[in-house]
Amino acid sequence: MSGAGAPTLTVDGSGLRVTVVAASWHTVVMDGLLAGARRALADAHVTDVRVVRVPGTFELPVAAAAAAQAGADAVVALGVVIRGGTPHFEYVCQGATLGLTDVAVRTGVPVGFGVLTCDDEQQALDRAGLPGSHEDKGAEAAQAAVATVLALREL
Repeated sequence: MSGAGAPTLTVDGSGLRVTVVAASWHTVVMDGLLAGARRALADAHVTDVRVVRVPGTFELPVAAAAAAQAGADAVVALGVVIRGGTPHFEYVCQGATLGLTDVAVRTGVPVGFGVLTCDDEQQALDRAGLPGSHEDKGAEAAQAAVATVLALREL
């Protein structure tokens, strides 16, 4: 299981506007990721949170770009792609990763990367922040987005 060496982030995002863009595939996993992101944002005192659902992980970059252009201080992108028997997995994962990276670099708006790229459903469940999960990648993505906004403000 990954997660070894992860930083402990304590952030105060009071006054920030954060948009969470979340895919709709794999409902149980996505509900866990979204709940984790909401918890982390509440813990960081972020009260201006908008949630936008898109069909799948491939659609996250365009929604993230629109959120950045609409004035979000940070975007949290949540999705899950589970490997199948075709190259589709690689195309979706690469497209989403490159697209979200491009949004962050091009707009200067931090994008918390909460996209799970898993070999099987159990790996996704272990990272979804559900009861019994080993990790909470939705919360981690939200914390990272807020922490990056604060870091950028120090530059």
